[in-house]
Amino acid sequence: MNLLPKSAREFGSAEYWEKFFQQRGKRAFEWYGSYLELCGVLHKYMKPREKVLVIGCGNSELSEQLYDVGYLDIVNIDISEVVIKQMKERNASRRPQMSFLKMDMTQMEFPDASFQVVLDKGTLDAVLTDEEENTLHQVDRMLAEVGRVLQVGGRYLCISLAQAHILKKAVGHFSREGWMVRVHQVASSQDRVLEAEPRFSLPVFAFIMTKFRPVPGSALQIFELCAQEQGKPVRLESAERLAEAVRERQQYAWLCSQLYRKAGLGSVSLDLCDGDTGEPRYTLHVVDNPTVKPSRDNHFAIFIIPQGRETEWLFGMEEGRKQLAASAGFRRLITVALHRGQRYEGMDSIQAELSARVMELAPAGMPAQQQVPFLSVGGDIGVRTVQHQGCSPLSGSYVVEDVQGDDKHYFRRLIFLSNRNVVQSEARLLKDVSHRAQKKRKKDRKKPRADDTPEDLPAAPGRPIDKTYLCCEHHKAMIAGLALLRNPELLLETPLALLVVGLGGGSLPLFVHDHFPKSCIDAVEIDPCMLEVATQWFGFSQSDRMKVHIADGLDYITSLAGRKARPHYNVVMFDVDSKDPTLGMSCPPPAFVDQPFLQKVKSILTPEGVFILNLVCRDLGLKDSVLTGLKAVFPLLYVRRIEGEVNEILFCQLHPEQKLAMPEVLEMAQALEQTLRKPGRGWDDTYVLSDMLKTVKIV
Repeated sequence: MNLLPKSAREFGSAEYWEKFFQQRGKRAFEWYGSYLELCGVLHKYMKPREKVLVIGCGNSELSEQLYDVGYLDIVNIDISEVVIKQMKERNASRRPQMSFLKMDMTQMEFPDASFQVVLDKGTLDAVLTDEEENTLHQVDRMLAEVGRVLQVGGRYLCISLAQAHILKKAVGHFSREGWMVRVHQVASSQDRVLEAEPRFSLPVFAFIMTKFRPVPGSALQIFELCAQEQGKPVRLESAERLAEAVRERQQYAWLCSQLYRKAGLGSVSLDLCDGDTGEPRYTLHVVDNPTVKPSRDNHFAIFIIPQGRETEWLFGMEEGRKQLAASAGFRRLITVALHRGQRYEGMDSIQAELSARVMELAPAGMPAQQQVPFLSVGGDIGVRTVQHQGCSPLSGSYVVEDVQGDDKHYFRRLIFLSNRNVVQSEARLLKDVSHRAQKKRKKDRKKPRADDTPEDLPAAPGRPIDKTYLCCEHHKAMIAGLALLRNPELLLETPLALLVVGLGGGSLPLFVHDHFPKSCIDAVEIDPCMLEVATQWFGFSQSDRMKVHIADGLDYITSLAGRKARPHYNVVMFDVDSKDPTLGMSCPPPAFVDQPFLQKVKSILTPEGVFILNLVCRDLGLKDSVLTGLKAVFPLLYVRRIEGEVNEILFCQLHPEQKLAMPEVLEMAQALEQTLRKPGRGWDDTYVLSDMLKTVKIV
């Protein structure tokens, strides 16, 4: 039987409701949830001894169930004579103190200040179907009557879907009257079963409007949101911010509904915030794996990413997360990244905190009471220690943090908070092997140690950097590009002039400085704060062979190119990021690859030199344009794609006749590596130069 109106406007007519209850009969109609779903909020804001008025009661069992648990002083009104007659007959003997009256809530017959609570379950939503003048006038009369019959300190408790126009009207009306406004989200049932009644995909809210005594001249307005049934209310600064917060929760509920109904929605991510501060605490990515055949135990799992490892390709990139989900073997995997600046006690506390929330993202078909596994790497949540925080006028807020890798080494990272999932600079920290540290470890082994306590303590500020180790794959490829210079086996004995634009933590120029003893390096960095960070936290230092120039790389190179006696570099390296996140190319800024500027780069490069560029470009059309422009200035162009990343390293030379076949390139890389691996020089055995050039292609 279809009882829905032809248009929403009919909800506001007495004739519609008369017909509705005649057709439906005596079967209760529970709009927006049953007593069991609403009782947590109702009991929070109503006391059993208070006098309660229920407006638009319909034939809901809500009043009856409140009566049965001790709320005896309840008056119910409705515009439908049919339903009032039904309710009187149903309750005459069982609930003698409860009354039912046919009455228009816009013209109530009660004296002023007759009630301490006015309860409205969906009535405001039914009346406020549009924003036409007649409708708004009717709602104004209704809300004015609610205010009139309530005592000072009384509450208008309205159960609503909080659609934008309804929230705006209710909040605006009562805040102008000087009432306290609170919106409380009603906890939804976790059991998703086929309902006999149609359910709403939007979440249900309770408006709690508390009547204050008018204070002449006072402009005080109080807006609060309570997002959980037992949660602490959060004070918000304006009605607009309250509406925005409600809208966020509605969008989340809609997302949960979509994720439940169907898999494969594409890339879905969301932040879960601290209820007290509003700060992001967890970032969740939902990854569906349609190739997995469903069984009882493979529906759903949660993967906790160890702190500090959220930037790795496997966890930080969509393709990586898909690979992780495929290897885990679940239909749906949710990866959870932990935010810096938040405190986490351990895996058990995270599981307890997330269990209820992540179940809202479960797929359909999961067996009832199914235990959802929480997975991680090594079973712990990792270690992240923030060593330094700062704010640069050019780069914005940044942090220097130490994180534990999967090999128990610690790594120091520079992160710009404007792009918190990208590591700007990284260096491996040396293990503390001093005699004092060894004695302390032997002593500590005798003491019981918590399971999640790492064997190596986080690095102190003075802990030395492992300068033989390059963390970034694109830096390894850029260093390997030096093999394209003539006679690479002689480079350690040959004067070598390099220009590096973009300092960051300084690991790239520092590696060249320490491994090529005849090299002289000019490093250009636009942000003086980065030089301070590199010096204090990444072991960087200047010397007679390495100078840092605080300047815009564009201006610096333009100045060099304009000199009569311009310098000539054997190698020019660009590793400079763009500060504009709206561009399709994040490294380098577009001005660095304009053809007129590339001509200036060409003018300061030796004839046999190599220009090495770190390119990060997601816009394929823009990338093709960059490659075309480079090829016009540097006819010989090699490209090396960094696996698992967007980075591509471009090696540019001036003379096509210098082109080498791939076996020759690898042979030169091996010759350079043999020279660098000589005893006493300090070399990372995992770094094979020829491997860095195996996948190089000529454009």
